Amino acid sequence: MDVKTYATIVDLSGRFAGRLSDTVLDAVRTHYYAGEEVIAESALLLGLAFEGVGVTQEEHDLVRSILDDQDNPDLDAVTVIDEVPAPAYRFGPTAPPDAPNPARADEVLAAEASKHSANRLLRTWREPLNGSHGGPLWLYLPVVTPDGDELRAYSGISSRLWVTLHEKWQIEPVTEGRVLPPYLSAAVSGSIAVWPA
Repeated sequence: MDVKTYATIVDLSGRFAGRLSDTVLDAVRTHYYAGEEVIAESALLLGLAFEGVGVTQEEHDLVRSILDDQDNPDLDAVTVIDEVPAPAYRFGPTAPPDAPNPARADEVLAAEASKHSANRLLRTWREPLNGSHGGPLWLYLPVVTPDGDELRAYSGISSRLWVTLHEKWQIEPVTEGRVLPPYLSAAVSGSIAVWPA
């Protein structure tokens, strides 16, 4: 995979966060990072079509540019929309009283974040609204340096969370200084710093 394709995959992963379900986006990121491009492409195209996620013409063209077969008929099943919808979630620094305690995850992820070019780790509570594909949960946002690798950060940090605590809170790496799509921008705005405290 060349550098331009890799950068496009990182870009699309951020754009589709909060629009594709967490499970589908995890499969896309994980398989692309592992070099399993055919599986990643299938997960992306089938996820967009099955979950009814519309894409803008620009996003459609970006998806086509990363496909091994740029005439893949599965892309025809993806709806083209005029503009990206508003996020189907609300974000805030506090969670309902019955939410899981994030203290252990905070500790594990703070220790792991610096190993993956992150200079900050943010956390927010995600509350779904009508039309969302995911439930309420803690969402962690490692802020990676401009020369960092978001897919590597995602893979390493989410793996550490699972191996150490058997938890699957959503991880959404963001690059410092990059303009963020609406979902990630709202998540960052509603977050608190976990590390450095």
